[in-house]
Amino acid sequence: EDLRVDGRGCEDYRCAEVETDVVSNTSGSARVKLGETDILIGIKAEMGTPKLEKPDEGYLEFFVDCSSNSPELEGRGGEELGTDIANTLYRVFSCENSVDLKSLCINPKEHCWVLYVDVLLLECGGNIFDAISIAVKAALFSTRIPKVRVLEDEEGTKEIELSDDPYDCIRLNVDEVPCIVTLSKIGYRHVVDATLQEEACSLASLLISVTSKGAITSMKKVGKGSLDPESIFEMMETGQRVGKSLHIALQKILDEEESSGASRPKVGFLG
Repeated sequence: EDLRVDGRGCEDYRCAEVETDVVSNTSGSARVKLGETDILIGIKAEMGTPKLEKPDEGYLEFFVDCSSNSPELEGRGGEELGTDIANTLYRVFSCENSVDLKSLCINPKEHCWVLYVDVLLLECGGNIFDAISIAVKAALFSTRIPKVRVLEDEEGTKEIELSDDPYDCIRLNVDEVPCIVTLSKIGYRHVVDATLQEEACSLASLLISVTSKGAITSMKKVGKGSLDPESIFEMMETGQRVGKSLHIALQKILDEEESSGASRPKVGFLG
């Protein structure tokens, strides 16, 4: 009947709190609270060497720490979940154009920016993947990378000079960064943003990464149950529809927060 225990419809998200620039010694950071789920992300830009197969691009590295208070995430359970989250993020961001990696290249084959994305799971209240993907996009939006000049002397030795001006920086274009929409199958229906109770009732879920234009970039099934083809197509349609509205709402919040500048009220860690 399109009614859930907490009063939401099948396609409704819980109220989400998004805050950027929450960790001072990072290039970009964000904290997202989605219901009881609490995620903190810090991004550090460091200079590295481009990968052999992509000599004119920078790259992202993901590290996940499950410091949640949930007992099932202690020890091996937390390690396995952390590995699963990191692998999913690598898969989502391996899609072409999700982040303009060429803009992270300083000197082809020699120097590039490496973005180390640290994901900290503070509290687990269901629907972890969606919350993390929202936080990653928000943190990338707030990331500022210093501008670099490459100087070459008479002997051909290259020297790299970083700009000291905090406003003289590169901003990443996050328009194509996908968000994950998790659809949990419960009975004959499927719901988005499942709580822990609802996840316990669901035998199978579909993780769909969707861009702001509604394009699906990757899919992954989780859980021990099976999904028939017809329900997969239905879930994909729902994922596209919900994903587009999720991007619009997130971008609106990020733009509002940035436009308020230093005057914005500090909440969360900064309050």
